[in-house]
Amino acid sequence: MKPFNFIKLPAVLWIAGSLFLAGCTTPGVQKDNSADAPENWEQEFYAKLPMLGHRNWILVVDKAFPEQNAAGMEYIYANEGLNAVLKQVLTQVNQSGHVKPIIYQDKELGFITEQQASGVTRFKTAIKSTLGNQPVQTMLHDSVFKKLDMESKLFKVLVIKTNEVIPYTSVFLQLDCAYWNGDKEKQLRESISK
Repeated sequence: MKPFNFIKLPAVLWIAGSLFLAGCTTPGVQKDNSADAPENWEQEFYAKLPMLGHRNWILVVDKAFPEQNAAGMEYIYANEGLNAVLKQVLTQVNQSGHVKPIIYQDKELGFITEQQASGVTRFKTAIKSTLGNQPVQTMLHDSVFKKLDMESKLFKVLVIKTNEVIPYTSVFLQLDCAYWNGDKEKQLRESISK
């Protein structure tokens, strides 16, 4: 049996300690503090909005909304309530000048009672106030997934996941061109076909 070499021990401890500490920190990556999350999601969203256009989608979803494998879907986490995030998203979309939202909600939300999900009545009131006079279409939740599956094959879908824990509260914004409309498009097509 060889005698233990105590001279090499400090070097071994120094190397092991350095590796341990290096594993605890990653250069250039900030720790995710909940206080930082709202600012981060907003900055990330503001950077992406100019790239989004006609036929893209922005989804502001509840916490249980699943991450999907579709290549066209991109996710941002906002550590805030859904209504607060939706207000900010709608404000930015409506002020963008290049896109406007076509708004969808889950049909199921209209049938959920307070006994089934505590806070749903307050949420419905708040979301109605946020959406204001903008037209809102409803569709069954499964229909949304089918539509997004088709759309995400061609067009980017940006999902902003919130900390909302009331079911079927997600709001889906299909983006349309803000400076062109269906009537103008129809006139253009008629002119081209002459």
